[in-house]
Amino acid sequence: MFRFAHPDFLYCLLFVPLFVALFLHSLHSRKKKFQALGDMKLLQQFMPNVSTTRPWVKFCLQTLAFVFIILALARPQFGVKEQTVKREGIEVMFALDVSNSMLAQDLAPNRLERSKQVLSKLIDDMAEDKVGLVVFAGDAYTQLPITCDYVSAKMFLSSINPSLVPRQGTAIGSALDMCIKGFGALDTESSKVIILFTDGENHEDDAISAAKLAKEKGIKVFVVGVGKPEGSPIPMDGSSNFRKDRNGNVVISKLNEGMCRQIAEAGNGMYLRVDNSNGVLRSLQKELNQLATTEMETTIYADYNEQYQSFVILALLLLIVDYFIFGRKNKRLSKIDLYK
Repeated sequence: MFRFAHPDFLYCLLFVPLFVALFLHSLHSRKKKFQALGDMKLLQQFMPNVSTTRPWVKFCLQTLAFVFIILALARPQFGVKEQTVKREGIEVMFALDVSNSMLAQDLAPNRLERSKQVLSKLIDDMAEDKVGLVVFAGDAYTQLPITCDYVSAKMFLSSINPSLVPRQGTAIGSALDMCIKGFGALDTESSKVIILFTDGENHEDDAISAAKLAKEKGIKVFVVGVGKPEGSPIPMDGSSNFRKDRNGNVVISKLNEGMCRQIAEAGNGMYLRVDNSNGVLRSLQKELNQLATTEMETTIYADYNEQYQSFVILALLLLIVDYFIFGRKNKRLSKIDLYK
């Protein structure tokens, strides 16, 4: 595998066409000045040591040296080694509801963003655990397979919005089934947990059976209720209006705590409700810390071999050669005839 550790430096290569344009402009201006003095063939007889090729050679050497220096600054790296690292932790699959009702603003800034904040802080608190991410509305999709790459997990999390799942609804059962499959082999001894973030509204499949299946496979299901039981209207994107039903009435989205509690009970887990404090975060961290951890093997890629040294050496050699090439012909060397 090949990569640049600092690829931003490569933008400096955009200066190369500018250098070429300036060099050509300089040659053209110089030629016009000589033409203004008289006939070029006659002038060349009075300037026998002037070379027309050496400026080109020096420019090419200097430009190549600049390119190699930029490549060196970008730190090309090659030759990745695979390392199998043993970690002790648990496996957690997060299921995040992204239906339109999660845009309700009874939690600041809204239900979905508040859920993402709690989820992000949970990932920050993890050290050797594996995490995966499933998003769902009317359908469920695996957004991130289970991994130890927390940077990727937070990157995917930041990009989540309701448009990821076109069909609306709350397919909690499908999301739980996908989380179960996301763990892969279930014969490992590590504790496995599903943490479900949802408002439980418009529930449309058998989430209770899916939670019981998870329990049978030794997976705990924690349910985090997002929203308030009294409910809140759902804002429409790009306007100050709220979503309305077919009769023109404003839709009030309410947290279905009863359903959330049933799912948590069926999944041998616990139910928590998100508010604008960090209480639910501390409770989840406490529960996760109490779960048994086991040694897991994870293949990671490390030890990139630095290749910038080669480019530095090439740049130095080109600059040294450029230093010894003069703009004018050398009088003594020009008198040497190698064919005598």
